[in-house]
Amino acid sequence: MIELSSYANRAEGAVTMEANKAEGRGKGDHGMQIPGGPLDRQDSLHNMESLLPKAVKRRVYALKKLQVQCANIEAKFYEEVHELERKYAGLYQPLFDKRRDVVTATVEPTDEDCEWHNDREEEEELAEELKKKAAVEEKEEDAAPEEDPKGIPEFWLTIFKSVDMLSDMLQEHDEPILKHLQDIQVKFSEPGEPMSFTLEFHFEPNGFFNNAVLSKVYKMKSEPDDDDPFSFEGPEIFACEGCQIDWHKGKDVTVKTIKKKQKHKGRGTVRTVSKQVPNDSFFNFFNPIKVSPDEEPDEDAEFTLATDFEIGHFFRERIVPRAVLYFTGEALEDDESEL
Repeated sequence: MIELSSYANRAEGAVTMEANKAEGRGKGDHGMQIPGGPLDRQDSLHNMESLLPKAVKRRVYALKKLQVQCANIEAKFYEEVHELERKYAGLYQPLFDKRRDVVTATVEPTDEDCEWHNDREEEEELAEELKKKAAVEEKEEDAAPEEDPKGIPEFWLTIFKSVDMLSDMLQEHDEPILKHLQDIQVKFSEPGEPMSFTLEFHFEPNGFFNNAVLSKVYKMKSEPDDDDPFSFEGPEIFACEGCQIDWHKGKDVTVKTIKKKQKHKGRGTVRTVSKQVPNDSFFNFFNPIKVSPDEEPDEDAEFTLATDFEIGHFFRERIVPRAVLYFTGEALEDDESEL
């Protein structure tokens, strides 16, 4: 199981990123233990505890029992935070649906909808007037008028290409597919269900696959570990599940065909054989590696899972709620200022 240190709480300063706590805690970027971290400190603390007088040590144990009770209360707090997030997700969704309708040209916003104060408005208007004047002077009389684009073209693709975490996953052959991406939604588990959230990627009909929605579920838990209750710092993602993509024939960008020449041992003849091998693609995101809950993942698998969890969390907490600001680049400036 891998802790996602950057799980954002939504209470009291409603919710700082847990990743900030990782500093000075001996953890790497993804919440994994690194040499010289907590284990070394734990050894020294155990040594200090062993030097305490017996009567004092006994009282320290009593305080530790109280601390475990605190951790259990904190776990309940985060469960209620999750329920609060689910409740408010329902309030946000109608606004996100309107955003989708504008992006996809299903609805044309009114003049009132489009009113927005811009500090650089006058400067931009002047620049636009100069551009129009130059265009009129250069335009031939018989030139065909330009057609207005519908909605906001390549809205989500632009976001993918602008955000480093996502552009690192993006390949050139993914881009024509992501032009058909109409919306990304976050769905929270219902009350009484195990804690989780689902990312849904909604696509218009396209020539690449039959799915209207590609989804990925992130499973979470909010309870202290019996073996190490003091390490509890909030909910953690411990597993994820993707979905099967129903690719059209010859359109699967997650594989590529390579050709190899083979020589027959007996006859000495040479033949060419074709073989499909994995190919880098964003759409591998929907086919995460699987690790048995009974086995500890190796270092590579642990890093891959931690990265996956971080990306899922980033979609949920930043990309989906603030998509227009990532499209314009304003959110990128905010992210840089937080580093």
